[in-house]
Amino acid sequence: MSRESITRVRFAPAPTGRLHVGSARTALFNWLYARHTKGQFVLRIDDTDQERSSDGAVDHIFDVLSWLGLDWDEGPDVGGPYGPYRQSERSDQYRERATELLQAGSAYLCFCTPAVLEEMRSLASREGRPVRYDGRCRKLDPRDTARRVEAGERAAIRFAVPSNREIVVRDVIRGECRFDTASIEDFVILRADGSATFIFAGAYDDLAMRITHVIRGEDLLSATPRQVLVHEALGGSTPTFAHLPLIVGEDRTPLSKRHGDVSLGWYRDAGFMPESIVNYLAWLGWAPDDGSEILTKRELIEKFDLEQVSKNPAAFDLKKLEWMNNHYLQSLSPDVIAERAVPYLAAEGLIEDPPTEEQWKRLLAVVPLVQVRMDRLSQIVELAGFLFGPAYIEAKDWKSVMSAEWAGDLLRSMREVLACLKEWTAQNIEVALRKVAAEKGIKPRLAFGPLRIAVSGRRVGPPLFESLEILGRDTVLTRVGTALDIFEAHGADLGPGSWPLEPTQPSGSN
Repeated sequence: MSRESITRVRFAPAPTGRLHVGSARTALFNWLYARHTKGQFVLRIDDTDQERSSDGAVDHIFDVLSWLGLDWDEGPDVGGPYGPYRQSERSDQYRERATELLQAGSAYLCFCTPAVLEEMRSLASREGRPVRYDGRCRKLDPRDTARRVEAGERAAIRFAVPSNREIVVRDVIRGECRFDTASIEDFVILRADGSATFIFAGAYDDLAMRITHVIRGEDLLSATPRQVLVHEALGGSTPTFAHLPLIVGEDRTPLSKRHGDVSLGWYRDAGFMPESIVNYLAWLGWAPDDGSEILTKRELIEKFDLEQVSKNPAAFDLKKLEWMNNHYLQSLSPDVIAERAVPYLAAEGLIEDPPTEEQWKRLLAVVPLVQVRMDRLSQIVELAGFLFGPAYIEAKDWKSVMSAEWAGDLLRSMREVLACLKEWTAQNIEVALRKVAAEKGIKPRLAFGPLRIAVSGRRVGPPLFESLEILGRDTVLTRVGTALDIFEAHGADLGPGSWPLEPTQPSGSN
């Protein structure tokens, strides 16, 4: 089977769940290498595990890759010259080629049932021997094999691993890797039900699809010598392998759910930008020579070098990702941020989707106030939700602010000043409130605390004066009045529970 001169790589996820960080990093590195070398990026769905595979998971893969901006040149949805691109649609090809290997003597029929195999493993374990298939069906007399087939006995097809051989894999990342076939058992390539195994289907597809480079996680390194044997038996040349380092958590153990949510869908839902995710994933195991941290997709393509990928584990640092995401959020224009923020606010019932004209106007005014403070786009709800809908007092924040002996009196004075203010602008509001604080002899840093919690329910938030202008005089005076009523009735200690600052109002009202 001839090889094309053009680079061809593939991302071959199993559609058995949500696409996770490690898989996304693998997809990205394949995509970057293809684009850097002006090659082709193939998307293949490895759904040999039909019991666990689902169309919903396939749609999720398409969705997440598209969100990241990783376009593919060939795949189940776009077709291509080497399809089909779902393994479940290639079953006849697998059976045909496995039968050819059987006839050529590179494989043999295995009649061992699951119960027999389990007993074999248990015995080996008790006797202290390697737990592996003992090759008993490889020794069967051909006439006995034919008789059992004639009798309708089900059989798998096992690959006959050659003895006394060393397989050498020259991995781009890990260097020269050597494997002794004495440690490799005769492995199943076609199950008794006629379905192909991951080892066989993947190896066959890489040849059939003219894949030149197999870039995948190092957890699959142990499968490589078996796939090399299949490549050789099928008469094809072996692709170049590159096994990416593990991604680990802060405790240096492989990244898993115990470190938090590892699904890419979670990061998208939490408000991480696809630009920052791509940038950060590229740093998990690779870095450009110049040490640049913030790189556009075009710069990543230009600088990416597979030979510079480290073989050492890459640590996933959520704080670093948030820092990078904050950078990207600050670099986007307010209207882009506003557009991307709509689903988060709409999910909380704070605005409509799409927003009304008044809601959109307010959102454009709010974004510049919170943009620099957000590490995740979803935080706009926490930071600025009070500017779109009703506000609720956080009892802990209330107590820390309203415990000052002057808090209630100051809040009343500020309400009186705001009620009489002629022009409701942030500048006029600031001048008036600073004057009140000066007259009371209270430092502004402390003096504005009661007013902030009276309108937002929290101690911290976006710039106060601009927030008051956006809320409008009526809403501000209503909330401050409610806060004073609560203070007079309960003091600084509200105890547990949520305390609304006003009745629910239509989103965006003034």
